[in-house]
Amino acid sequence: MLLALGGYLGGFDGNFLWNRIGAEYSSNVPVWSLRLLPALTGAFSIPMAYQILLELGFSHCAAMGAALLMLIENALITQSRLMLLESVLIFFNLLAVLSYLKFSNSQKHRPFSLSWWFWLMLTGVACSCAVGVKYMGIFTYLLVLAVASVHAWHLIGDQTLSNVCVLCHLLARAAALLVIPTLMYLLFFYVHLILVYRSGPHDQIMSSAFQASLEGGLARITQGQPLEVAYGSQVTLKNVFGKPVPCWLHSHQSTYPMIYENGRGSSHQQQVTCYPFKDVNNWWIVKDPGRHQLVVNNPPRPVRHGDVVQLVHGMTTRFLNTHDVAAPLSPHSQEVSCYVDYNISMPSQNLWRLDIVNRESDTEVWKTILSEVRLVHVNTSAVLKLSGAHLPDWGFQQLEVVGEKLSRGYHESMVWNVEEHRYGKSQEQKERELELHSPAQMDVSRNLSFMARFLELQWRMLTAKSDDSEHKYSSSPLDWVTLDTSIAYWLHPRTSIHLLGNIVIWASASLAMVVYVLLFFWYLLRRRRSICDIPEDSWLRWVLAGALCAGGWAVNYLPFFMMEKTLFLYHYLPALTFQILLLPVVLQHVSDHLCRSQLLRSLFSALVVAWYSCACHVFNTLRPLTYGDKSLSPSELKALRWKDSWDILIRKH
Repeated sequence: MLLALGGYLGGFDGNFLWNRIGAEYSSNVPVWSLRLLPALTGAFSIPMAYQILLELGFSHCAAMGAALLMLIENALITQSRLMLLESVLIFFNLLAVLSYLKFSNSQKHRPFSLSWWFWLMLTGVACSCAVGVKYMGIFTYLLVLAVASVHAWHLIGDQTLSNVCVLCHLLARAAALLVIPTLMYLLFFYVHLILVYRSGPHDQIMSSAFQASLEGGLARITQGQPLEVAYGSQVTLKNVFGKPVPCWLHSHQSTYPMIYENGRGSSHQQQVTCYPFKDVNNWWIVKDPGRHQLVVNNPPRPVRHGDVVQLVHGMTTRFLNTHDVAAPLSPHSQEVSCYVDYNISMPSQNLWRLDIVNRESDTEVWKTILSEVRLVHVNTSAVLKLSGAHLPDWGFQQLEVVGEKLSRGYHESMVWNVEEHRYGKSQEQKERELELHSPAQMDVSRNLSFMARFLELQWRMLTAKSDDSEHKYSSSPLDWVTLDTSIAYWLHPRTSIHLLGNIVIWASASLAMVVYVLLFFWYLLRRRRSICDIPEDSWLRWVLAGALCAGGWAVNYLPFFMMEKTLFLYHYLPALTFQILLLPVVLQHVSDHLCRSQLLRSLFSALVVAWYSCACHVFNTLRPLTYGDKSLSPSELKALRWKDSWDILIRKH
């Protein structure tokens, strides 16, 4: 929404399809205003790095060093020059840390003053904005909460404060750091759902109820459908799980092969699958096992939780069935098929008990879109389930549906909901087929509450996977630390832009992290033996700097080892920012406390100046690939080579 605000202020009319990377912008796209916010947040992060070091109690020289490192880090510059979100995320991360430090320092001198409240409130606002930009922002938010909790714990133990004063401190922190971020985050999505109220090309990953709440798309189909499913209703059943793709219970004339490739046999009955497209073969008729008719009575008899029904495939009039035959791709589950025309009288092996999993009572009526149901086979106690496996060519690459024993536990892939629904009126098959081909519309409407849409949207953002295939520029978290990866953002015969890090800064920042951890544990062990190598105020400053800088790196980096998603180098930038802040901290500490003589301090200062010069030189060398303002020949690229990642760039040129 922040990027969209820039486009709105720049006069963008929305008439551009963002569907192809590298497409040339049309004249109506205000590129300058769309890129303004990432550029501004990237620029403001530099003085904030300076201020953070000052608030931690370090010298102006160390603070200037942190700002300079942020200024000449090529990857941060590249990321802030384009319509990307990392620079915005880093800005709010740093703003949250800076605000909390200013609040903490105000606490020592002027608690409950105007500036005290301002910085405390701004901390909560910045944390909610960081989470609102990307879920990664929650890592820094949790870090700030952890530091605030430790400070609050010390506050509780302060005997100079009265009980009422301590309670006021705790309530103020709870309101600013918990209540305000929660309310703001809800506000972001309240505005989002008000602005984005129309159906779009990617809303299929959402539930039927969510899609039906949007203007256009599914809402045009489902608007006014009968709410209560009755005996004789014609329905389409969508799988709630929706993975690997959203799909609907489906059948067609083709049968399972007599013998599979592995030698196993099948029932050779009519195939039942899950089909990821709207199709007339997705329609089923809910039949009362005690009656022959396939039409809805007047008045309709609604189907309730616990009722036993039969499902008749609309186009072929065969019963949905499962039996003790192994499924084609899931041999531990039962095959699901369509078998026996409903006109043929045979012992009922096609009875299904309706289990409404989100019901409010045991007499709950089966409702269109709103009810999530399991279909339990009466004869075998198997549950209708989407396995997610793609059938071979004989199954037209559609998704396998199986009967899963209840003892295997509950899963979303066992849950279905009615998406399209009409009351059947035609008993004759030819008339019914014409009815199935016609659109279903009646006069009842439903709305989904804001909280229901909000919670579903959060869950889908957390769990949705766009593509399992490996991207050619994807990388692992271990590649980031060694800078053994890069991303080509723009390739052109005359200019190119690549996401490349300043190797001097990255390597030095990693080394500073190792030095900090070793020194921290060394001091800790020595203090355990009552040996204080540094003054108490220096120790507290050292610990707080490590908690925020080293801790900020850890919480923004280590979780990626547990993520099952395609990762890229830019995911490391928030962690790198905190690591860069730690580097001047370690340099000043070494100069102040480990260099005992003036000669050593002078030599160390000369080394630091030389090191900063090297970092500036690398920045200038990589500048053409950072700004894309100069063409490089293959030989010039080869001169910039860093490990094997540069092979990609050389081949591209």
